[in-house]
Amino acid sequence: MDFDRITCDPRRLGGQPCIRDLRLSVRRVLQAVALYPDREELGREYPELDDEDIRQALEFAAARMEDRTVELSEAS
Repeated sequence: MDFDRITCDPRRLGGQPCIRDLRLSVRRVLQAVALYPDREELGREYPELDDEDIRQALEFAAARMEDRTVELSEAS
């Protein structure tokens, strides 16, 4: 996995992973994707983002998720 658009700088947003040294965190990009599922609307709200930025933000977040099994009890 190559995250050439994800940057971490302790002087920017407390070291949170950001997109291309912008003051736009990966977390904020994920929130924006959820809030604006229409990519055209997302593009109007965040014109500095391109498709590769979004793809890497999603992949970066997914790579940090822990796979685990959750046992569910049967419904009564």
